[in-house]
Parts: sequence; structure tokens; C-alpha cells
Amino acid sequence: MSTFDLLCGINAEDKKVADAVEAIIPDISNFIDAAFEKMKDGGRLFYIGAGTSGRLGIVDASECPPTFGVDHGLVVGIIAGGDSAIRKAVEFAEDDLNQAWKDLQEYQIKQNDILVGIAASGRTPYVIGALKKANENKMITAGITCNPESEISKCALFPIVPVVGPEFVTGSTRMKSGTAQKMVLNMISTSLMIKLGKVKGNKMVDMQLSNNKLVDRGAKMIMAEIKIDHKQALILLKKHGSVRNAVSSFKRK
Repeated sequence: MSTFDLLCGINAEDKKVADAVEAIIPDISNFIDAAFEKMKDGGRLFYIGAGTSGRLGIVDASECPPTFGVDHGLVVGIIAGGDSAIRKAVEFAEDDLNQAWKDLQEYQIKQNDILVGIAASGRTPYVIGALKKANENKMITAGITCNPESEISKCALFPIVPVVGPEFVTGSTRMKSGTAQKMVLNMISTSLMIKLGKVKGNKMVDMQLSNNKLVDRGAKMIMAEIKIDHKQALILLKKHGSVRNAVSSFKRK
């Protein structure tokens, strides 16, 4: 195949992903509503997985503090093999049925927390073992997999199964399956943060001001909300530390 034909083939497969996710929105919605009730009462959201699936959970979790201004412990991503596995595969780490639950104990996991297992194939022992233990401990569990007949989809209280079909390169689940998993994770974390009040309108009013681009974006949000110039907005933002606090302080005057 030519380079052009290769790309067209990959793109043709990728177009199927959004439809697969759309088909299971009711399942995602049911899980989010249940998770929200727990998080309102102090519950935390945990993602666990191995390989690509574990890395996707870590990516989603790590973006929540800067985007929504929440504590780093509110949404946590854990990968089989530990942090070194984020960059380099750790051999056989995913095959230990008991290790994930041990890893979760480091966070003093409790009944009010929520556990999401992520595995494209749906048969990763690391994830299955943790979901079963979480079920025994009366936690809310979800399983994100692209295999509807898998062990994970059977043992999770909330199975979330976008069926994307065979990959362009057979078995390379970092492709369509990985894309579907990332879309679902984006929907879960973003919807939960909105429901928890971390967004106003469609603005990230609690975002961390970690670089000049975000400081400028925050200032523009303030300008649009309370009709002041850029210099005044920057002063308010730097004084109060967030868009939400800056606007609230100005309106209280």
C-alpha cells in the first residue's frame, strides 16, 4: 500500500470509533451518575490498567488538577508495574491477579471510592483481580473494554464496552481501542468535574495558572465576565489565584 492508502485505511477505521462510543452513552451516563453521588460525599476516582490502557488512565487523571483545580488525590491513575511502566513495558506485570489491590492499598482505598478498570481485551488479570476485590468491598466498579464477552465486562458493576471491531493492524489495541478508551475517560472525568461545579458555563474557572498562556487565558475570562481591561484582570488574577476567586472578589465589592 502507498503511504496515502495506508493513511486512508487507518482513518476509515478511526471514523468508526465515535459511533461505537455514541452507542454506549446510556451506560456511561449511568456510571457517571452513580460515581457522582460517591464523589459528592468525598469519594475518589481510581483508574487501573496495564500498558496502553494504564497509560491512558494516568493521562486522564493527571490532567484533572491543572484543568479543574482539584487535589491530585481526587482522580488517580495506576499502571501495572508502577511508574516506570509509563515509559517502558514491565514484563508480566499485568499477569498478577493480586498486585493491583495491593497497589490500591497505598492510597488507603475505602468503600466510598470508585474503581475503573481499563483493558481493551477485557482479560488483564491485574485489572480483573482489583475489580473483584473492590466488588467484595462494596465499591462502585466500572470496566472499560472493547470486548463485550470479556471477564472485565462481566465482573464490573458498570460495564462500558465500545465495540470498535478489528484493528487496522491486528491486535494493536493502542489504535481504535485506545482512542475509544480515551474518549470514554474524557467523558467520565469532564462530566464529573462539571457536575462537581469545577466549570462555569464552559470555562475552566478553577484551572491552575501554571504557565503564561494559562494566565493570559484566565485574564481574558475575567475581562469577559466583569468588563475590565487586561491589566486590571491580571492584577485580580494574580492576587486571588483563580478566575473564580478573582470574579467573586470583584463582584462582592
